[in-house]
Amino acid sequence: MELTLLGTGAPAGLPRHGCPCAACATATGDEARAATAVLVDGALLLDLTPGPAFAAARAGHSLTGVRQVLLSHPHDGPAVEYPAGLPAPGRVPDGRELSLISGHRVLAVALDAPGTGYEVTGPDGDRLLYLPPAGAPAGLADPAAGAQPYDLVLLDVLGRPDALARLRAAGAVTATTDVVAVHLDHAHPPGPELHRRLAALGARAVPDATTLSVGEYHFVPDLPRRTLVLGGARSGKSVEAERRLEAFPEVLYAATGGTRDDDPEWAARIALHRDRRPGSWRTVETCDLVPLLAEDGPPLLVDCLSLWLTDAMDTVRAWDDAIWAESGRRALREKTAELVAAVRDTRRTVVAVSNEVGSGVVPATASGRRYRDELGRLNAAFAAECEHVLLVVAGQALPLRG
Repeated sequence: MELTLLGTGAPAGLPRHGCPCAACATATGDEARAATAVLVDGALLLDLTPGPAFAAARAGHSLTGVRQVLLSHPHDGPAVEYPAGLPAPGRVPDGRELSLISGHRVLAVALDAPGTGYEVTGPDGDRLLYLPPAGAPAGLADPAAGAQPYDLVLLDVLGRPDALARLRAAGAVTATTDVVAVHLDHAHPPGPELHRRLAALGARAVPDATTLSVGEYHFVPDLPRRTLVLGGARSGKSVEAERRLEAFPEVLYAATGGTRDDDPEWAARIALHRDRRPGSWRTVETCDLVPLLAEDGPPLLVDCLSLWLTDAMDTVRAWDDAIWAESGRRALREKTAELVAAVRDTRRTVVAVSNEVGSGVVPATASGRRYRDELGRLNAAFAAECEHVLLVVAGQALPLRG
């Protein structure tokens, strides 16, 4: 089964007419996108764009062979031209299956938002799923029932990462499923940052007029096993770390900061973190990270290594100069080496957060300088075991490795 993306943008397109935002200003060349529409084997058209005949011609195709036009959502973008001879567009009721003369079968998928998703099975048995903007399946089969994974999924990845998480939880998206982002809008980051974020979620974006062969798995991005996200205070490092895992159904969040009942400001910080996490994530408050790294399980998010180090230095009494010189330094290095070895040997996906404090003012106290130096050593050793390392500055993630 072959499909051509006549457009990959939101209903209003990208750039939006008259919009002065940065995303629209940089949406040129391959990053300019018409409203999403998909031509399947020249016979089935999913959604319409303004000027569909021109969009098809630009992709080297004609609409003369189209036998069915299906709409997935109420169209609120620019006026759509209906070319002469094109079948009247319509929508299939949820749960209804449609058989086409071309040999394709189309199943309407119920959503949790206005619109309809379409599961298309080609004559050769390949399967794709197409979801409209802001749409996620309302119900999915129990993975224990042996759901058949899709070969290709097209959906609003950045707008609804939870939809991708649901599909993964049900076994409908696996490591061999090609996940392509569509309905891209100016609310999404422009240029290389868009592609970096999608790759971190196991997805990709392609230019308008791209033709894809369903079932070609070599395009699927490889997800890193270990990632370290560094940054200063309020740089956005925790948001970046959480964003890398929001399209996965289960995540274990290891909060190393613990609770402080006598500190309302700290409690407010913790509450803010909890409120933005998906409800399917589980949180454990601990600094005992080595057993978690040794276990099999869902992705592990550690926030953060700097608080882990504070606890470790408390444990070895590193703040006392005499104890530090006699035994504390050696004990801390042993703890750090044990953590780094656990990261090297882990089989689970890990995203860890840490502070980058070495670029600021030199601490005025010996204990402050000690902590700064040990955190720098820990970050360097941890990063050496990670496939991806990022530095977040002013909310912008700069790849250092991977």
